[in-house]
Amino acid sequence: MTDKFDKTPAGSPACQVSVSKGATPAPENIKAIPVRHVGRWISGVVVIGLLIALGYAFSQGNIQWHAVGDKLFDSTVVAGAGRTLLISVLAMVLGVVLGVVLAVMRLSKNPVTSWVAWLYIWFFRGTPVYVQLLLWFNLALIFPVLNIPFIYKDEMTDVMTPFMCALLGLALNEAAYMAEICRAGIQSVDEGQTEASHALGMTQGRTMRRVVLPQALRVIIPPTGNEFINMLKTSSLVYAVTYNELLRSTSQIGSTSYAVMEMLFVASIWYIVMTSVFSVGQYYLERRYARGSLRSLPLTPLQRVKANLAAFSNRPSGGVSA
Repeated sequence: MTDKFDKTPAGSPACQVSVSKGATPAPENIKAIPVRHVGRWISGVVVIGLLIALGYAFSQGNIQWHAVGDKLFDSTVVAGAGRTLLISVLAMVLGVVLGVVLAVMRLSKNPVTSWVAWLYIWFFRGTPVYVQLLLWFNLALIFPVLNIPFIYKDEMTDVMTPFMCALLGLALNEAAYMAEICRAGIQSVDEGQTEASHALGMTQGRTMRRVVLPQALRVIIPPTGNEFINMLKTSSLVYAVTYNELLRSTSQIGSTSYAVMEMLFVASIWYIVMTSVFSVGQYYLERRYARGSLRSLPLTPLQRVKANLAAFSNRPSGGVSA
């Protein structure tokens, strides 16, 4: 059975009449009504109310807020913040270097080096940082003299200065955590790349430096940034070894001026500023190393704000058209 075709010319009146009769009217604009989220508004009002109540409580407390502003950029406080930053950077650098060495030792097929690395990680992760700092600070009680034959000899009290105690205590403890982070990053690289490198004649050390570690950085960088931010705050524990960092500097001013809480607020502001600055740097560093694993990089906070503003300004005033 064959279909019958209309042989009427396209421009004929009969064709125009048939088209006009079969034409459908244009759809009307659909006016979308957003769903009301009452719970969101209630929770938002409750949170804002709690914040207002908290702010009011602090405003009514016995706090000399002018002292916070006066001492925020005091020379002693600024010098203490600089020493906090110095000890944190140096301890983190030493911790990363030693952590990479320990991670390679832990993954080694040599049972001696692997066992020594595991023992180091077990001890330094199992004892608090505060205790480790006190051990270095009181090391002269068991070793009065540091004697390295034909190289160096001196009193332990002269060697273990507050700066050295703080550096060793923070760096050696950080190395234990960085060893596990680096080990996880190294193990995230496919073993086939190591086998291919060995097939090309590359040694174990060159394979680690040229092939494995550059790819492992994508996994190592994010937790390393978190560890450094945590190091900035953990450095306040060196107060116990009389190293004159930020917390000790502000505490000394507070004890002499009787503005104890005010100076703690000053220290908190400086810690927040330093961690915020390095958090921004960590974000862009992670974004850089993510270029090889993502099809498109996520928008930066500034780009996200611009995109939201552009979408809000280009939103149609009427309903949503079909």
